[in-house]
Amino acid sequence: MAQPKNNEARIASRGGLRPLAGKTALVTGGAKRIGRAIALKLAAGGASVAITYRGSQVEAEQTVRDLARLDVDALAVRTDLTDAVSIRETVGAVLAEFGRLDLLVNNAGVFESAALESISVEQWDKMFATNTRAPFLVAQAAFPHLRAACGRIINIGSLGGTHPWATHAHYCTSKAALHMLSQTMAKAWAPEISVNCVAPGMIVQGEVGEAYVHFAARTPMKRNGTAEDVAEAVLFFATGPHFITGQLMMVDGGLGL
Repeated sequence: MAQPKNNEARIASRGGLRPLAGKTALVTGGAKRIGRAIALKLAAGGASVAITYRGSQVEAEQTVRDLARLDVDALAVRTDLTDAVSIRETVGAVLAEFGRLDLLVNNAGVFESAALESISVEQWDKMFATNTRAPFLVAQAAFPHLRAACGRIINIGSLGGTHPWATHAHYCTSKAALHMLSQTMAKAWAPEISVNCVAPGMIVQGEVGEAYVHFAARTPMKRNGTAEDVAEAVLFFATGPHFITGQLMMVDGGLGL
């Protein structure tokens, strides 16, 4: 599902009004929540945006319509991020639609609470398949195209990847691994590709429960984060100096201090 870009907007973008004009971004899990906010932020910066989804077709279609309203090309591709073939096909679809790939945002992830002693092998493997293995496979598939464009990769980590949450062992470990993967990619794929990681803390959307109120009180900035906060951090790495690479940016209002 794709929407065409307005030619007048393309001309205006070339005038420097939008820093990502002429570039293409791929955001995994971009149909909802943080991924959607990231996709919209990049589109507002002028990038053509492709998003992946698996079961959220209705939300993906709506996000594509909202992206198109920002006068950019938009595409949603159903992708199984646990399947290497599906991932390669998705990257191929993005290249076929847009002709280039400049920015990859590995946003898709899963979150689950479980007592450490009760985590099953299936739970452990599912967590790593989405949070660590998928970013590796998507980046690997995108690598030659990002290298040709001197592009950028931005992985979405977590405060949990730097702090041991007792009831989220598999989640924390998968995100810690993603942080290290980001640094490894940055070193291996320089100087053509810059690779950085954004690590959100407590991010809320909609109504908040008592636990979120508690965390807001503990946060030096006295509030929880929003998807917009995360999207702004991604935009920084997407438009800032290409020389910045291998960095982990905490977006937690100081909660991890």
